[in-house]
Parts: sequence; C-alpha cells; structure tokens
Amino acid sequence: MAKADIVARALLREFGIDEPPVDPFELARELDVLVVPQQMDDDVSGMLLRKDGSCVIGVNEIHSRERQRFTVAHELGHLRLHEGRPLILDTDARVNYRNVVSSMATDREEIDANRFAAALLAPEEMVRRAAQGISFRTTDDLVRLLAKQFLLSEMAMTYRLMNLGVVSGPAH
Repeated sequence: MAKADIVARALLREFGIDEPPVDPFELARELDVLVVPQQMDDDVSGMLLRKDGSCVIGVNEIHSRERQRFTVAHELGHLRLHEGRPLILDTDARVNYRNVVSSMATDREEIDANRFAAALLAPEEMVRRAAQGISFRTTDDLVRLLAKQFLLSEMAMTYRLMNLGVVSGPAH
C-alpha cells in the first residue's frame, strides 16, 4: 500500500469517518485549513498556501462541485504528504497548485496528491462495501450509482474502480 493510501486512511480514522460521502471541506475545517472559493483560470483547479503555520486552500469556484471536492482533497494530500514548493510572490510563501499538469499525473508529488484524494474520497473498504450492496446491470450503472453515492464525477469513480480492480476498463 502506498504512503498516500496509508495517510488518507489515517486521516479518516482520526475523524471517525467510515461512511460515504467524505466531506473534504469539513476535514479542512477540522484541520484548521481555510478553504477559499475563488475565480481562477479554468486550467487551475486549486492551490495550497502555507505560511507561518497557517494553511489556505484556494479552489476554483467555477468548477463543478465534484471537481472542487477532489481539488480540496488533493490539496489536503499535499498538506499531509509534502513540504510544498517555494514560490516567490511578494512573500516567501510555499505554494502547491493543482492544474492541468497535475491532473496528467506526470509529477511525483501530483501523482501522490491525486492518489491521496482518491483514497480519501473513495476509500477502498467503503467502495468495495458499496459495490457489493448495489445491484447493477452494466459497468456504467455501477459507476453512475457509486459516483452519486461518493459525490465524485463518473470519470473519477471509473478510475478509482479500475485502480482497485473492481472493473477492468472504462465504462462505455
């Protein structure tokens, strides 16, 4: 099991979360992280700013609620897994951005944060339990029902089910 999975599982256990949907906005509040919806370029989903012990997550307010949830979970992954990268604004803050590059998963920290977000929002045990309790005719049905239950996009749920080996390929 990857570190991202272990850390996500520990966070869920820390707050006694064992049923979907997991609320990343509430987890951020519990961790004293301020989440600020704001207008950003469409290719930027969010950012994490850490300075002097305080943390702020900016999330793109024009994105769908499901995408915002994933973005907040992704940024919480950076918070729990990574030190952050230096960025010179007008201050010596450390910032992580979530954008098109991060969603392509070419950078190790972005891959980790995406894995953390998936494990946080759709924990393996919860997904398997939910999938067993659903009667469905097609993979599309399973994806649609689970996406609704876990408040994820159908694309994100498809990837999660594929990564867990619950389904073998994309739904058609």
